[in-house]
Amino acid sequence: MRLIVHPEANVFPVTHGIPWLGFIVYPSHRRVKVRNVRNFSRRLQQRWRAFCHDDISFAEFDASVQGWINHVRYADTWGLRTQVLGRPLRKR
Repeated sequence: MRLIVHPEANVFPVTHGIPWLGFIVYPSHRRVKVRNVRNFSRRLQQRWRAFCHDDISFAEFDASVQGWINHVRYADTWGLRTQVLGRPLRKR
């Protein structure tokens, strides 16, 4: 069998992780991409401000948080979730 690797392809060991659907997948575990966490933290603050100004209902705010929690629970994120959701939210 003759395999030909595309000249512009990069070959890395799987121990470096494979980015996939907002996660970095390793042979033994999965991690959430840092960009995903930053974006959610920013979105959480925006949604909280909107809720405080009565622009959105609590159900909409809660749905946003629950959606992110259900996405990241597929990785090893217990500590991350408690850290991100344990921060106090400021009202501006």
